[in-house]
Amino acid sequence: MTTREIHLELLLGKPVLDSTGKAVGRIEEVRTEQQGEEWIVKEYLIGYVAVLERLSAWTIGLGILHLLGAHKIHGGHTVPWDKLDLTDPDKPRLRCSLDALKSLDKQPQDTE
Repeated sequence: MTTREIHLELLLGKPVLDSTGKAVGRIEEVRTEQQGEEWIVKEYLIGYVAVLERLSAWTIGLGILHLLGAHKIHGGHTVPWDKLDLTDPDKPRLRCSLDALKSLDKQPQDTE
């Protein structure tokens, strides 16, 4: 297996395209796991809800949205590392349908 390094800071904010070339969201966060001395990418978070996670603002952000009348927050997905094609890091593409991804939908009561 060939390994390759990509600077994560250059991926943040990049629009992710589906198989038809439609933008489905931007890479807002990357979840990793340490294995020995290396850090391995487990998944990427894309969409509006992922911004709150990146800023560690779940409790405050969702609380404010709840006060403004939001009952369910939509707008993000979890992309497993192997479902994102980074052959061209400037144009990341999904290797699956958007429907196949886990949604990052959050309920305001999830913050309690």
